[in-house]
Amino acid sequence: MSHPLNTPLGRFGIVTSEDGPDGCVASIPAGDMVNPLTGTLTIAPLAMLVDHVGGLVNHRRRGPGEWTVSSELSFEVRPDAVDVIAEDPDTPVEAASKPFAAKSDVALGLCELSHRGVTLATATVRSFYISAPGDIAEFPDGPTGPLPPGSLSDRMAVRVAESGGAAKALQQLPDPVLNNSMGIVHGGVSAMALELVASAAVNEGREERPLRTASLRVNFIRQFRGSPESRYVGTALRVGRRSAIGEAKAVGPDGEVAIVARLTAY
Repeated sequence: MSHPLNTPLGRFGIVTSEDGPDGCVASIPAGDMVNPLTGTLTIAPLAMLVDHVGGLVNHRRRGPGEWTVSSELSFEVRPDAVDVIAEDPDTPVEAASKPFAAKSDVALGLCELSHRGVTLATATVRSFYISAPGDIAEFPDGPTGPLPPGSLSDRMAVRVAESGGAAKALQQLPDPVLNNSMGIVHGGVSAMALELVASAAVNEGREERPLRTASLRVNFIRQFRGSPESRYVGTALRVGRRSAIGEAKAVGPDGEVAIVARLTAY
């Protein structure tokens, strides 16, 4: 099913074709998407797809009165994934998820992402089950406005921000369309932004021989809301000739770290 344009999934063109407790399948257009910090092609949209399809299969396993909150997201990507997608940028990336092990108060969804039959990545999403909040908002029936211009940064409502030293930063502007049903920035949007800033940090000064993202692990700590003060900050922990490790964090308007991530690149 297609998602209304006034939802986070609709904003990024996600289409869900299978949806159930035994497995989910969805796709996202990922061609020609550019990191606003580097100007290079990015695999960041894969994080949005992973968050959706992995979180969805966990959500469909919930019991009466339960809701899900994602706690971890991770993926392993083939180093030439952007090249595979660029060969046919109009074809969406597809992801299939399935449950792993028995459900308790936590569940794990396993995902495999592919493009024209070529496997791009494997991924997992771990979710907690909580009592269903009573204030979950329904999405409005109609679009809240026209789609923004097609760049990734416009769709994410992020802007390049000033940062200290070699850190790379994006500002997360408030945009109600990007909020999930609990009124906070959709986890997939934040995961994309964390990949963008961490990748940019480890590639500082490497325009001729850029390092490609190989893995990303995201831990969701607390609620993250968009505001003029909200930002994603990426820093390089180690950069060698052929590999690098970077980290990123989402800092809310209160100055508290809400989400953290670790990235490796080769």
